[in-house]
Amino acid sequence: MKDLEKIKDTTNLFIDKEASDGIVGRYFDSETTRMLSFIFSWGEGWEHLSVSMPRKCPTWEQMCKMKDIFWRDDEVCVEYHPRRTDYVNIHPFCLHIWKPINKEIPTPPKILV
Repeated sequence: MKDLEKIKDTTNLFIDKEASDGIVGRYFDSETTRMLSFIFSWGEGWEHLSVSMPRKCPTWEQMCKMKDIFWRDDEVCVEYHPRRTDYVNIHPFCLHIWKPINKEIPTPPKILV
């Protein structure tokens, strides 16, 4: 995770609420002229980012931009596809990025990516 002050200094990032374990806000994507809502938290061994829009899911490019806001270039994060029985669908147009704290996520060899 990037330093919290560096995250807060991001252009077009607006913080609505702050707590000891996370922040809630919005990010204006000037390329697509869309406002993305987010919840970024850290706790229970995970850093977690939820990103949503009112009428459609964020694009891959938007999720990459959000990943770059909250994590360093050398950090690996994932968008999980859980078992269907584990789905929790509170918002139909919300995607998530996860990173375990103090653990490495295995990645495939570069030739396979």
